[in-house]
Amino acid sequence: MSFTNQIKTVVLLGLLTALLLWVGNLIGGIQGLTVAIIFVVIMNFVSYWFSDKIVLMMYRAKPVKESEQPELYKIVKEIAKSANIPVPKLYVIDAQYNNAFATGRSKNHAAVAVTKGIMNLLTKDELKGVIAHEISHIKNKDILIQTVAATIAGIISYVAMMVRYAAIFGGGNRDRNGNSGLELLILAIITPIIATLIQLAISRSREYFADESGAKLLKTGSGLASALEKLESSAKRQPLKASSLSNATAHLFILNPFRGEGFLTLFSTHPPVSIRIKKLNSLRF
Repeated sequence: MSFTNQIKTVVLLGLLTALLLWVGNLIGGIQGLTVAIIFVVIMNFVSYWFSDKIVLMMYRAKPVKESEQPELYKIVKEIAKSANIPVPKLYVIDAQYNNAFATGRSKNHAAVAVTKGIMNLLTKDELKGVIAHEISHIKNKDILIQTVAATIAGIISYVAMMVRYAAIFGGGNRDRNGNSGLELLILAIITPIIATLIQLAISRSREYFADESGAKLLKTGSGLASALEKLESSAKRQPLKASSLSNATAHLFILNPFRGEGFLTLFSTHPPVSIRIKKLNSLRF
């Protein structure tokens, strides 16, 4: 299953890159494409490099010492040792909603944050499952992978925005490649949607991989499966308040703070909890 998820990530990143090259060839404007690439790469590089500081500050996460949270620290240290990575910094968010996330640009610059709510809700084994999932994100370099995906998707969206303006204000004239303004406008609307869907599919694939990797670290998936069931039930009763801030960081959490059913799951950063639980329960060690 882990090999399948890795291949899926590679294929999706390849599709995203191919879409970017196709859009660049379509507009035929190398100068405009270059400007978009430089702008978005710089923006995402800054976000990647300072991601841990930015998101921890957003959620007012406070660093904790081992003496303040000895049991939690013990869990993090044991799992980090099993994963063969340095012990990440530990933060606690003074909030009663139940969630956790990992952040940081590398295994040497990583942090795990948990809310007070999740610490009160879960049993020790369930909390271990959650921490193992988050440490797996660090070990699997998911922050880097998702930053690359966000960068490519961001370039496509930026170029599409420029094409929309050109198509709207350029009238019905054809460009140097023979594309009409209307054709460019339609493609400029569709391609960012496709890029976003691929980016979100990559995010969901990495969640499956972190679930499996975390379960392998503990030699069981039951703790995480039970935790996800509790967290989903809790999220229905006490969802994270919708905002641009939380929307932008939803992919970081163990459970998506926003819910989508049916067709809307295509636009979710996380796969359905029921499928995650089923996959975890099917694992054999």
